Amino acid sequence: MGDIKIKPLADRVIIEPAAPEEKTAGGIIIPDTAKEKPQRGKVVAVGPGKKDEPLTVKVGDDVLYGKYAGTEITMEEADYLIMRESDIVAIV
Repeated sequence: MGDIKIKPLADRVIIEPAAPEEKTAGGIIIPDTAKEKPQRGKVVAVGPGKKDEPLTVKVGDDVLYGKYAGTEITMEEADYLIMRESDIVAIV
């Protein structure tokens, strides 16, 4: 992860999704067609927040988010998600 050259607006954040699991807890290898989208990632950029609503996440936070949250974007050959802070369910 390098410095990202995009600045989200208002209460939006940019997240670098974690890599999908390659194996189950029991050691079974998961084929590409069966892998689920990760619901965990690292915050790489944050907007300034809304008036009277500062953001609670910061760059570097590991977060959990909804399964269908965000919009996928590709920058500098890397995939990211951009979403509202309200789509983040927890900081881990």
